[in-house]
Amino acid sequence: MKIVVIGGSGLIGSKVVARLRAKGHEVVAASPSSGVNTLTGEGVAEAVAGARIVVDLANSPSFEDKPAMDFFETSGRNLLAAEKEAGVAHHVALSVVGTDRLQASGYFRAKKAQERLIEASGIPYTIVHSTQFFEFVGPIAQSATEGQTVRLPSAHIQPIASDDVADAMTDAILGAPVGGIIEIAGPERMPLSELVARYLRATDDPREVIPDAHARYYGLELDDRSLTPGEGARIGSIRFDDWAGHAVPARPAR
Repeated sequence: MKIVVIGGSGLIGSKVVARLRAKGHEVVAASPSSGVNTLTGEGVAEAVAGARIVVDLANSPSFEDKPAMDFFETSGRNLLAAEKEAGVAHHVALSVVGTDRLQASGYFRAKKAQERLIEASGIPYTIVHSTQFFEFVGPIAQSATEGQTVRLPSAHIQPIASDDVADAMTDAILGAPVGGIIEIAGPERMPLSELVARYLRATDDPREVIPDAHARYYGLELDDRSLTPGEGARIGSIRFDDWAGHAVPARPAR
């Protein structure tokens, strides 16, 4: 069975491609570097020709309002039109837990626009909503750093390892279309400030984390429901400290 993975060279995409190939499927890892650009339309029709399943893992290169909306709307229209022409039987997309609740953000409005295009396409689909990946905790800390302090919301988050995301995506890809949303999350719920503090300890980083209920997360004020899943979410098995113990290099001694 031919499966096309848009964004197949990225963090999640490369893991999904490896899992699908290990199961014996014909997998096209599509990205601009391989000549498939959903934003311009270049190579898209050729890539999806003969495919039964298309997986969209592409992300906007910008989190700014207009570039993000332009990316997800244009990319989505180009990809879905090519899939419809090719008779694709299942479209699977990765999105974000909390998208509906975070519409004050232009990026999340763009993700919602992407989801609406999928829902209106007429192609059987599954949308997977994931919580934040462990692998992005470092950039979150950096975004909130002033000098030697990191001021972050104390709202709860339920982050997930990229390997758990790839496992869940693979199951969704090979399962029947659900015509709706599946939520996935990690096994631990904790304040965002605590998550980053644990990351800094694991990397021997001396920065101090200051919990602040009104601190912004990429411009958003959060509450405990903003970035956490509802009941019935698929829960991963990898705990943060276990991941950090082998995945995060400590800072060199000075």
